[in-house]
Amino acid sequence: MKTLITILLLTGSCLIQAQNPTGKEILEKIDKNMASKSTISTSKMIIHGARQIRTIEAKSWGIGDEKSFTEYLAPAREKGTKMLKLEDELWIYSPGSDRIIKISGHMLKQSLMGSDLSYEDMMDNVKLLEDYDAVVIGSELIDERDCWIVELQAKTAEVNYQIRKIWVDKVRYIPLKEELYAKSGKLLKRTELSNITRIGNRWYPKKIVFKDMLKKGDGTEFIIDEIEFDKEIDEYIFTKASLK
Repeated sequence: MKTLITILLLTGSCLIQAQNPTGKEILEKIDKNMASKSTISTSKMIIHGARQIRTIEAKSWGIGDEKSFTEYLAPAREKGTKMLKLEDELWIYSPGSDRIIKISGHMLKQSLMGSDLSYEDMMDNVKLLEDYDAVVIGSELIDERDCWIVELQAKTAEVNYQIRKIWVDKVRYIPLKEELYAKSGKLLKRTELSNITRIGNRWYPKKIVFKDMLKKGDGTEFIIDEIEFDKEIDEYIFTKASLK
């Protein structure tokens, strides 16, 4: 009888383990939702600063995580500003000075237009599996959704955030919350993802709130008004000539 009970317990334990995905499998499913061949989107960034709230509207085009082009549409102060990313290089065109400036080195850590995002954040690799190893460390409810808690460790020292912790919806495999850490373990940024929408064969967050834990203010809302995936995009957009 004891042997039978032991066998049943072991069998039940094995079934539970078989049902639980590994960290790698979870990242693969997140990447399937978040990454794409191409994207075309219109969005707004609502910056809740220490003294004022600003809204910046933009249109963006992207090819994988190698190329992206953004044109800022409003307000008047930012209108006409353009940003071009080609792999690990970034250029910005300012209509006020009529100059193209390359953003590199320590400048990449600076705030993007006073928001809680840095230029580095804008250049971050979309595919988590390429940069991180992952381990499932628990589960928790986020907004009444059952989530895996996954801890990510960077594979190389070049990655912006050496440690990440993400809360991943167990059904839709989309992050609902994320914490970004320095190698020392210091919490640098927190993000919350919501308005998860079914678009074609993927789930996608249409609102992300970023909070830089090292600066004042109530964070930055990034809201996607419209987005299309896997559309053809003219290669000319991703050239420095298109900045002017």
